[in-house]
Amino acid sequence: MLTEDSIAHLAKPDRPIRVVDQWMYHSRLYRAAKYTTTRNDLDLIQLNSFGCGLDALTTDQVQEILETAGKVYTVLKIDEVSNLGAARIRVRSLMAALEDKRIELLKASSEENEALEGETEQKLPTYRESASSAFKKVRFTQEMKDKKYTILSPQMAPIHFDLLREVFNAEGYNFVLLPSVDQGAVEAGLKYVNNDICYPSILVTGQIMEAVMSGKYDMDNTAVIITQTGGACRATNYIALIRKALKDVGLEHVPVIALGPSGLDEHNEGFKVSLDLLKRAIYAILYGDVIMQTLYRTRPYEAKPGSADALYDSWMAKAEAMMGDITRAKFRKLVQDTVDDFDNLELVNDRSKPRVGVVGEILVKFHPTANNQVVKVIESEGCEAVVPGLADFFLYSISGNVNWVDELGTSFSKYFGAKFGINLLEWMRKPADDILRASKRFEAPVPILNMADKAKDVISLCNTAGEGWLLTAEMIDLIEQGAPNIVCTQPFACLPNHIVGKAVIKELRKRYPKSNIVAVDYDPGASEVNQLNRIKLMIAVAKNNFIEEHGELGTVHTKEPEKALK
Repeated sequence: MLTEDSIAHLAKPDRPIRVVDQWMYHSRLYRAAKYTTTRNDLDLIQLNSFGCGLDALTTDQVQEILETAGKVYTVLKIDEVSNLGAARIRVRSLMAALEDKRIELLKASSEENEALEGETEQKLPTYRESASSAFKKVRFTQEMKDKKYTILSPQMAPIHFDLLREVFNAEGYNFVLLPSVDQGAVEAGLKYVNNDICYPSILVTGQIMEAVMSGKYDMDNTAVIITQTGGACRATNYIALIRKALKDVGLEHVPVIALGPSGLDEHNEGFKVSLDLLKRAIYAILYGDVIMQTLYRTRPYEAKPGSADALYDSWMAKAEAMMGDITRAKFRKLVQDTVDDFDNLELVNDRSKPRVGVVGEILVKFHPTANNQVVKVIESEGCEAVVPGLADFFLYSISGNVNWVDELGTSFSKYFGAKFGINLLEWMRKPADDILRASKRFEAPVPILNMADKAKDVISLCNTAGEGWLLTAEMIDLIEQGAPNIVCTQPFACLPNHIVGKAVIKELRKRYPKSNIVAVDYDPGASEVNQLNRIKLMIAVAKNNFIEEHGELGTVHTKEPEKALK
């Protein structure tokens, strides 16, 4: 019996491998699997932790390395309720299969074509030929761009992504944004993705596979694009999951474009992000945050049903038309006019309902299919939904080299590079912040380093996997800004967000007695009825607290939030 770390130094996997190889245990596992394929007297059993979305990535990759070389792959899922009897049966079955395989190999290599069971192992050669498991990546070329390849983009945040689509199309690409609400994507994801991985990975891959298998697109002139965070999260491996799914259905020739940081071996000659494109994409995200806030803030109180949505549709159409050549001046005017219109929208009993914040894993937080329309559920229950913006996630992503200085240290260049990036994005957002701050109804976002200050007494700022400390900071900010009722959306198998989300709720309740937080798990098998019941119970408490504090529902209040004091 050998552990993976005892043989990992004896071989290296054929590169490139399909997944992003960024975790030490996983790297040792791939090396051990490769070494296993070079010997006839060695086989591998992988123990996989139940509920660990990161470990789920390794199972498919190890299986590919072994089976490409003709080896048998076995995985045992381990958790606190594992049935050891079932594990014994699996191991015994493996041993029987391996014995049969050895006999076949012996017969094939024996001149006399004889294979005695008792002599099987000693007659087989120790070493064997090992086929390469290197994964060929199909690149998006300039020729493909010139031919106007259709580029399929999965949905995440419908408001923001509608604007981003226009930014990229103005650059000469042919972006097609997949539907924002589509239950069929969940079923497709379950079919083509390891079901032990997290819900967002299943949903993203499912959106793409549903589209490519629909027959709507010419797959010889179609590419796929996906964001790649480059962080210590399964989101960095979305691209690997998509490539495997495409290969499984015979579409390995379809290019998959990675939109993310460099250094991940994802170079596409035909897809380049220029500084001008990046600038316009940032303004699209910033405006998405503004119009999302104005819509959610006013819709629960609209005097004429549908008036807020109509105003939203009008301004979204104008914004989409402007995204091709948006500048700072145009952005400022667009935000000013949008805020003015929503500030003057006729409302009834403004601020007369409990405010309910929505935080959590980024896709589940914004994607209406993933969260089962949580914003509409909140509004239908007589509350106002408050959803922190998308721009803060990008600010958080580049703030690490500033926040880590005291605990982990960082280089001079990385520190000032991160500070420059934060200052630049905050400067680009400043016109919107000033306009929101001067408005009658809306609130400007808190600078990202101030958000870090809110979280650091509760959780270490070194927590940067998934949404990291930002999720905790958003809950604290919501409580302090008058939205102490919070839905924390947690996808199954996302361990980092359970740590920075569900795990800090007890501490937040201690620090903010008026906080009313519920963690809701989302995954393909979760009961929507149970999710609704948990949200409705939280909202019932929110309404009781609101009545105790303000006398009754329907009372008019000012813009200034009442602080939830310790």
